[in-house]
Amino acid sequence: MGIQISNDSHEVLFREEDLFPLEKLHSPSLIEETQQLERDFGEASLREIFFDGYHIAMGSAQIYQNLHIESTENINTVSLMFLIHGQIDTDMEAAGKRRFSSLEHNLIYNPFETENASVIKQNNMEMVALNFSAERFLELAVNNGRVLDGLANKVAVGKAIMLNKNSNQPITTRMLAILDDVKKCEFKGGLKKLYLQSKVLELLALQCEQYERGTELHSTVSKTDKEKIYHARDILLMQMQEPPSLQELSRLTGLNEFKLKSGFKQVFNNTVYGYLNDHRMEHARKLVLEGSVSLTDIADTYGFSSIQHFSTAFKKKFGVSPVKMR
Repeated sequence: MGIQISNDSHEVLFREEDLFPLEKLHSPSLIEETQQLERDFGEASLREIFFDGYHIAMGSAQIYQNLHIESTENINTVSLMFLIHGQIDTDMEAAGKRRFSSLEHNLIYNPFETENASVIKQNNMEMVALNFSAERFLELAVNNGRVLDGLANKVAVGKAIMLNKNSNQPITTRMLAILDDVKKCEFKGGLKKLYLQSKVLELLALQCEQYERGTELHSTVSKTDKEKIYHARDILLMQMQEPPSLQELSRLTGLNEFKLKSGFKQVFNNTVYGYLNDHRMEHARKLVLEGSVSLTDIADTYGFSSIQHFSTAFKKKFGVSPVKMR
């Protein structure tokens, strides 16, 4: 696989000719690798896992200038792309030009050699890509529902696909929790393979379920209003500890309260504050597991009046108290 990185002035900053390791992709035993890249134009870390036709890539980066990336090689994989934080503009025959922003995902099959991407100067970009070999995807997809059957029929004849053609879909709190489980998996050997396989398949199922639900809704949210609803989501997440009222959020986004509430429900399948609460609880879960912050401080940080109230809400959400989870 050839990778070339250039800047806005078309100056080549980095070039590497390295074929994708197909033998690792099909390895019956689990293979893990990490890479670090430190250059004047940016820094990046990448962790990869290969086994049985699965490839999991988890990366983060600091980008110091606008970059243009060209990749050439047909590796024939179906990719579940999750951009946790950042912005990437892609250009593929599978989907044309598409912008990925924070907390968006899609499923892509690009059987062609060339893929282009542009990345603006930014901090803390984070992405997870879960890839299946085409053969493995076909084994999993055939006769497993309308959506997967339709995708499998196209992959089988080498036709490009993108699950959500019109726009990327929002990463849900449940998806975030599973991605976090993948990143923090502590199993070894065969058990790790089994655990990661189950998580990848769960994410695939959630993508398809979200797509089916979206097509059934026949959303009446206009493109302009959808952008405003995403802006409302961003405001909520940036001000998670002290969120604005519905009235204030309505004013900040230029949507009346009815459109804000109904549109939020259609786009994210949740109420405004239900969505916010899910993300608060997910952040709290991470802190509980890390163990570096007291439960009392976590409760205070996320606006609970007492540790008992926090514990009750936590157990209702995750099925176990924060003490037992820790």
